[in-house]
Amino acid sequence: MALQRLGNQGARRLFLDRHALLEQPSGPAKGANLLELIQRLGFVQLDSINTVARAHDVILFSRRPGYRSKHLKHLYERERGLFEHWTHDAAVIPMEFYPHWHLRFQRDTELLRKRWRDWRRDGFEAQFETVLQHVRDHGPVSSSDVGKDEKKGSGGWWDWHPSKTALEYLWRSGALTVVGREGFQKRYDLTERVIEEHLRPGTDCDAAATVNWLCSAALDRLGFATSGEIAAFWDTASAAEAKAWCAEQLRQGELEEIEVEQADGNLRKVFTRPDTVERAEELRPPPGRMRVLSPFDPALRDRKRAERLFGFHYRIEVFTPAPKRRYGYYVFPLLEGARLAGRIDMKADRDADLLRVTAVWPERDVKWSAARTRRLEAELDRVARFAGVTGVAFSDGWLR
Repeated sequence: MALQRLGNQGARRLFLDRHALLEQPSGPAKGANLLELIQRLGFVQLDSINTVARAHDVILFSRRPGYRSKHLKHLYERERGLFEHWTHDAAVIPMEFYPHWHLRFQRDTELLRKRWRDWRRDGFEAQFETVLQHVRDHGPVSSSDVGKDEKKGSGGWWDWHPSKTALEYLWRSGALTVVGREGFQKRYDLTERVIEEHLRPGTDCDAAATVNWLCSAALDRLGFATSGEIAAFWDTASAAEAKAWCAEQLRQGELEEIEVEQADGNLRKVFTRPDTVERAEELRPPPGRMRVLSPFDPALRDRKRAERLFGFHYRIEVFTPAPKRRYGYYVFPLLEGARLAGRIDMKADRDADLLRVTAVWPERDVKWSAARTRRLEAELDRVARFAGVTGVAFSDGWLR
């Protein structure tokens, strides 16, 4: 029996809808409304680079232009609507999802201990009780408050002293909770002082129930996916667990297998909920408005998936030496309707009160018209206000 087929445009619309990018960017952007948006996305990745604004702020702004960074800080640190932990990277996650992280804590307990020993973080295990006692006695701490006389490591990102490593380990394994950041430096407190008792880990963790939730929640946010993509979404369930989940759900009739047309015309078999093809075909086209996306946007997190679906090849070049960069240090994708139309290199020059645009690179199949320039200028005016500057300045030869 032939599989149902979802065309590329329908697949794009469905994917954008699940990532809150199909509708007009508008609406309230704080408190319960902001939390609802993050629940819809699943999580928002955190990143410290601030060429225009930090990644998590750009992610939320691109969907709710009224959003400002103070709204996330208040929801996270004051209202405790979010907690911080890992998916594929550090992220803020709705607090109601916290029980589903018990399995992550359990698995990280052994995985990280072995891995970090192999990375020669000598002595960090001996600091566990000392660090915990310091937090008990002094309240929330940052890495600069502990291990002041300890020798650091060999440099770079791994230049951690044993107590800093202990802090990170105790957070990743659930004994500590990050309660906020100052200057992007994490502050840690005892989990029992932060997380409500009914959400905290018990003596047992129902791994099967957690895997079921993780896989189901991932598929709901992806719309359609392979078992590997489902496993990678939260990065807690293993590839084997996700594969077994898909097989069982397929057997029970809770999933079906379809073919999705990729940007190059090839077909890819994926799993989805029944009636997804029909629902996708009923979705309205997205607004033609152009908007700037963060390099860490949930819609772009899986670079290969984005390339297959949109024909958009993107790699961030912050760690690439300048002479070897194809585009720039921190280049933002440009979404226009249901296509990724190009990318832009820009930076907020707050001393000059300007958003400086170095270059825009349209995709090869995009003809850059005067109308597109007007749409870009309108978006950059919004981005400039968001970044706290009042003007936009284009470099000579900005259109590449």
